[in-house]
Amino acid sequence: MTLTFFSVLTACSSPTDCSRADVFCAALVTDTLGLDDNGLNSASWAGLRRAEEDGIINQLDFIASTDSRDYPKNLAYFVQRKYDLIVASGVSLSKATFAAAESNPQIVFVGVNQTFDETLPNLVSVTFPEDQMGFAAGTLAAELTRTNYVAAFCETSGIAAMKRYCEGFRAGVKYVNPQVKVLVVYRDDGDRENLFADESWGYQSAQKAILRGADVIFAAGGVTAQGALKAASDLKIPALGAERDQAAALGESASSVVASFYGQSQLATEEAARLIRAGQTVPAHLQGEFGYTPLKPTYPTGMSERLNAVLEALKRGEIGLDEKELR
Repeated sequence: MTLTFFSVLTACSSPTDCSRADVFCAALVTDTLGLDDNGLNSASWAGLRRAEEDGIINQLDFIASTDSRDYPKNLAYFVQRKYDLIVASGVSLSKATFAAAESNPQIVFVGVNQTFDETLPNLVSVTFPEDQMGFAAGTLAAELTRTNYVAAFCETSGIAAMKRYCEGFRAGVKYVNPQVKVLVVYRDDGDRENLFADESWGYQSAQKAILRGADVIFAAGGVTAQGALKAASDLKIPALGAERDQAAALGESASSVVASFYGQSQLATEEAARLIRAGQTVPAHLQGEFGYTPLKPTYPTGMSERLNAVLEALKRGEIGLDEKELR
């Protein structure tokens, strides 16, 4: 397989020596969604670019992976060139990130949207509160519904983040209106080879629920979720996305997406670069922030105001979510 390398730097006659103590080199390796994914990859890059502009990073590069089988090779590219910080963006890089960090203790690795069973002194996990994102989406769904029947579609419940998204959604709906019926469907019986990539399952599952009366849907889980969002658009009902700005990512095929709730990793990657350059220890875990895409002007301003109030209350810990229900 051919490794595709993209550099943000103008080619020069002699490459920067990243082994020098006075030179700080950082790089980003994305999952197969690429750099312009309207989500975590874009945000992670924005944080690193900010650190570069502030003079923290002397050399900054990235590789946009085109095949998941290239993840170890893409990480190794920067290891071999003695980069100080390597950010790996996307849950699908988790295994490759841990292996690279374990084999190269002299380099700090940051796994965006990745969790690890073991801790390493040079490995940082950046995660996001999926339960809160799902909850916020649920409160909006409860306001949007006219039939008092909404539905959520997530990848397998065996992935903790997916269950937190969808059970958080259920809790958010009930928080606003306990009378609304909430259907939550997980892709638990699907082919593992299609994990996060089963668009037909997402489309057909959402279509079935919509034809039975659900008039707002929420979806999380990569391309699987995008299938559900496309069904909502085809059947012209409001949809709520997760993980990235789905309206921007899908264009006309997601014309019904009212808002998307997703993590914003730019502050976490910028902070990691700053701490490493200053010779300070980076926490093993950084909690990323999240937000949502603004509602269109056709929706009442009060709807956005109430949603903002929910987000603030979640951040302050004024709305407690039942951990037992989220597992």
